[in-house]
Amino acid sequence: MTRALAREFGADRIRVNALAPGWVLNDKQKQQWVTPEALSTHLGRQCLKDTLTPQDIVGGCLFLASSASRMMTGQSLVIDGGVVTTG
Repeated sequence: MTRALAREFGADRIRVNALAPGWVLNDKQKQQWVTPEALSTHLGRQCLKDTLTPQDIVGGCLFLASSASRMMTGQSLVIDGGVVTTG
């Protein structure tokens, strides 16, 4: 969808990108829903063995909103700690 919309709106200099965050944990999730087993399983699939927090997503958002990404369109920026899923 980002690529199709980027092509459609590019002539108007409108950039279309997507931000794809991984499992971002906030305090409420940690207290109410996250089990040690689920967290361990998930971290086992991540290259970076730490939980994602809302603050980890901020830099990607700022990058996409800034002129640093002015020539970037039709892309997905994945911030997920390097999740690798196999068979």
